[in-house]
Amino acid sequence: MAKKSKIAKNEQRKVIVERYAEKRAQLKKTLVDENATDEEREAARVGLQKLPRDASPVRVRDRDSIDGRPRGTFQKFGISRIRFRDMAHKGELPGITKSSW
Repeated sequence: MAKKSKIAKNEQRKVIVERYAEKRAQLKKTLVDENATDEEREAARVGLQKLPRDASPVRVRDRDSIDGRPRGTFQKFGISRIRFRDMAHKGELPGITKSSW
């Protein structure tokens, strides 16, 4: 189980990313706009730098939705590989069967 502070910090990052998503998209669009002037591009670059670091979606960590494990998570299920294996063996994941050969 991950530290509760790490889980809480990651949840806070998700909120911040959502809050600044529209502004970031607008600034990035200005950066790649070929009709924008150099001054507009520079202003967009500076605007992106002034946003909080946690506003970047790259900083959000995929974690196990049950216990918060940061590594080895399956995006499709939202759980870690260890939790996936346990739940699959118990039959708690519909449609998942243990393969054997």
